[in-house]
Amino acid sequence: MTDIAHSYDVASSNNAPSLGRCGGFVAQYPQDAFHLPARRTSVPEARRRVSALLCEWGADQQVRDDVELVVSELFTNAVRHTDSEKVGCELALFGAHIRIEITDQGGPQDSAPHIQPGSVDQECGRGLFLVGALSESWGSRPADSGQGRVVWADLPYSSLAH
Repeated sequence: MTDIAHSYDVASSNNAPSLGRCGGFVAQYPQDAFHLPARRTSVPEARRRVSALLCEWGADQQVRDDVELVVSELFTNAVRHTDSEKVGCELALFGAHIRIEITDQGGPQDSAPHIQPGSVDQECGRGLFLVGALSESWGSRPADSGQGRVVWADLPYSSLAH
């Protein structure tokens, strides 16, 4: 993941946590990225940032709920299962889809995330089942830096102004 805007319009996350109401976002392909320390306390901060950003973009409540849950699960996995000092989160809106990318810095196993057999019934391990249930597709790839992984998910997107 990079903080480069590529060729898309970029919505800054600098003000996202302070947004008070949901409004419409007019950029054709909005995108946003941020990094947080790889600590458990960063997970609710990531959720707050994502929620505020989606309000700014005019996402409907179901989209906000689903994206917040997927970000929480993937961010938590990056914190728990890697040796990262920071975790990145990128959101990009493309028409009727929103792409979530969570980037870690790697760890001892540095393998692709996968659903553990029988984990749906355990307290730990249900996250990837939820990601799979809420996403149209998801997967992982090596990070562009060559260290760590990017776990991505594509979810349906609809706005308040459909």
